[in-house]
Amino acid sequence: MDEGIASPDPPLARLLLLASRWFDARSRDLLEQEGWPRLSPAQPLLFAVLDEGGTPPAELARRLGNSRQATGQLIDGLHRLGLVELVDNPRRRGGRLVRYSARGQELRAAAYRILTELEASLGARRARTLRRLLAEFTSPMP
Repeated sequence: MDEGIASPDPPLARLLLLASRWFDARSRDLLEQEGWPRLSPAQPLLFAVLDEGGTPPAELARRLGNSRQATGQLIDGLHRLGLVELVDNPRRRGGRLVRYSARGQELRAAAYRILTELEASLGARRARTLRRLLAEFTSPMP
């Protein structure tokens, strides 16, 4: 490479992806250090889209952009770990809901605390700036 030519900055999308993966990997490592089971990168994503009162598996698949089969495997793995439970859906005969188990609620609280600590490690000003900038992407585009 010619030393006189500066390489272009990496695409913003790449930096956002790498930052997200850093937060995910770091939080999963810290949870494991606290005695929680080792979670795959996909398993916390299910927690991120799971409603407090429970969510039908098909809706979880839609929110995750996964097939029902792949989502079913995530649910099965989290169920085996005792982090979610399957219950009857009172709004749909024969339907099921996935919801946090008591242990899953504890994990959720621990993960929130760890994510808050990771955010604080960035420094208050940097975290506020990132939060403000990223919040613009949560509303519909004009």
